[in-house]
Amino acid sequence: MDKDNSENVGEDECVVPSHPVPPSELTRYSVERDPHSEQDIAHYVEIEARDEKVQHVEKVKHEVVLGELYEIWDVTTDKDRWWVITNLTNLYSQKHFASLDYTLSFHIGLMMRVRSRPDGANSEEPTPFDEVFRRQEQAKNRFDRAVESEDYQAVGMQLRECLISLIAAIRRRIELKPDAERPQDANFVEWSALIMDELCGGGSNKELRQYLKTTAKDTWQLVNWLTHDRNADQTASAIAIEACDTVVGHFVQILERARTDRTDECPLCKSRNIRTHFDPSIQPDGDYYVTCGVCDWNNHPGAA
Repeated sequence: MDKDNSENVGEDECVVPSHPVPPSELTRYSVERDPHSEQDIAHYVEIEARDEKVQHVEKVKHEVVLGELYEIWDVTTDKDRWWVITNLTNLYSQKHFASLDYTLSFHIGLMMRVRSRPDGANSEEPTPFDEVFRRQEQAKNRFDRAVESEDYQAVGMQLRECLISLIAAIRRRIELKPDAERPQDANFVEWSALIMDELCGGGSNKELRQYLKTTAKDTWQLVNWLTHDRNADQTASAIAIEACDTVVGHFVQILERARTDRTDECPLCKSRNIRTHFDPSIQPDGDYYVTCGVCDWNNHPGAA
């Protein structure tokens, strides 16, 4: 404001600054903040836009579309301004995507196409279960070409090898008690029981543990029956494939739960709105931690 105009302003009048507030200062004036989620978004942008430094992160809104929650963030860097939309997370330059509504619609459509890609053995990201997924795909490909009963028996053989590979993959990623009796490598039923006792122990998990053991045992018996059934047919093979997919999914889920040691309930407010974050500054090479979406609790090693 120049000198002449300033002389005409009364003491009680509000003066709007003629210059924008620097992005690095905007955080000071945000009423509602989520520092942990803001940090996640900032890390994501700086990874994707490697030569840019994040100056301000602000959550604009969230929308639920067909049961899926999408969070929309406005991120300002030293060189650009971005929309960041979650589930799956992606960023869009506001130079090219000026309309937020259009950007959200574009993002939802793009993520639907990404999710529709073949997964498992064809996934671009390596996993500890690549061999398991490959054998699943081999069984399904054999099923698609099957005509004779021998072909459907071969599907059962592929599924059997898939389950054995599943046990081997999980054994490499868990540490059993020193005094635990280890079955033979091909003894799927005994290994399943041993693994579930380790990953899903405790009285509170009794029903879940029993279900997982029973499902694994029944599926193993089913694929072995299919392998030796001289009248094996399409229906039985299809059911065996679905059963095997279920067991693989269950085992991967239980292993992931045990690996991350996810907190299911906030110890302060008892809310189950628990979010997972990653901080690369946690020694030695970064690690995950969890926060409560209702109160300020978190288990970050640097938390006071």
